[in-house]
Parts: sequence; structure tokens; C-alpha cells
Amino acid sequence: MGVSLPLLAIVLFVYLFAFVLAIGAERRRSTAKVVPDQYDDMSYCSYASDASTIYGLAAFGLLAIAQTLINAVTRCYCCGRGMMSAGSNKLRLTFFIFSWASFAAAEICLLAGSARNAYHTKYRVTFHVGHLSCATLRKGVFAASAALILVTMVTNIVYYWLHCRADTGGWVKHQNEGLDLTDAKNRNPRDLM
Repeated sequence: MGVSLPLLAIVLFVYLFAFVLAIGAERRRSTAKVVPDQYDDMSYCSYASDASTIYGLAAFGLLAIAQTLINAVTRCYCCGRGMMSAGSNKLRLTFFIFSWASFAAAEICLLAGSARNAYHTKYRVTFHVGHLSCATLRKGVFAASAALILVTMVTNIVYYWLHCRADTGGWVKHQNEGLDLTDAKNRNPRDLM
């Protein structure tokens, strides 16, 4: 099995789109401020948009799709047929483990960040009596997931390349290439005598 350029293009696009969504989620995190109620002596938290929750969940889904594509093609390292002895199995296994570890960390950051960003403080407090703290997501959660998405992309692409190289022994089979010297379909057996 050689390296499939259309598959690589699709996987790269999905990873980079997930990266852009994670960066967008970091930039559009919910902000909150304490606002006094105009009808009574209470204050409450007023939140801005929840766009980063949707961006984070979309990046979560795209990252899962990209990971599934790579592992479906490579048969998840251990479920395929035996590999030829090109390259190091240890190196391939190392990239496989690092790709799964960075994938899991990125998914956890995206899911936790989206859940925490969607949480809004619902209670109210009497004006000037208590301190109301509005819950918001800390800076850097979605940025960390974006960095982990890039690490996952690089480790998965290197793992895929090593897997393809080991699958073919470093060689790619060429079929039906070149020029035939004889036309096998129109050859008459009597002409050979």
C-alpha cells in the first residue's frame, strides 16, 4: 500500500479545519459581567455569546473523524496483516502511541472547554450585599487543544507514512505501466509456429 495523496489531502484539511475552529473557540470564549437588575436590588451575571462552545464541539467531531480515517486505513496498527521489515517497528509504534495520546488530550481539552464555556452562573445576589462571581472559562484551554491538534496531525501523518512504507517494504507496485511489445489479446497461436 503506497501513500494515498487524496487521503492525505482530506485528512490534512480536516485537521487544519479543526485547528481553525479551536483557535476560533479560544477567541470567542464567553465573557461575563455582573449587571444590576433594573427592577429590584439584585444583580446577576450577563454572558456574551456561546459561539466557542459550538466551535469547540465542531473541532471535537472533526478531530475524531480525522483520527478514525487514519486508523481505518492503517487498521489501527495491530489489526492488519503483518508488515514487511522496512523501517523500525519501534518508531512506528512510538508515533502510533503519541498520536493516540495527543488525540486523547486534545479531545479532553475540547470537550471540557466546551462544557465549561457553556456553564453559566444562574444565581443572583442582593446588590451591595454579596460578591457575585461569574463562572467563565480560563484562557488557554482551547489554545492548548489547538496545539494538541497540530501535534496529533503531525504524529498521525508520520505514523501513516511509516505504516505505508512498512506495508510495501519501501517499494510501490506498479501495474499496467509502460509499453507492451506484443498485443496479447489479438495474438493468434498459429503465428507462433
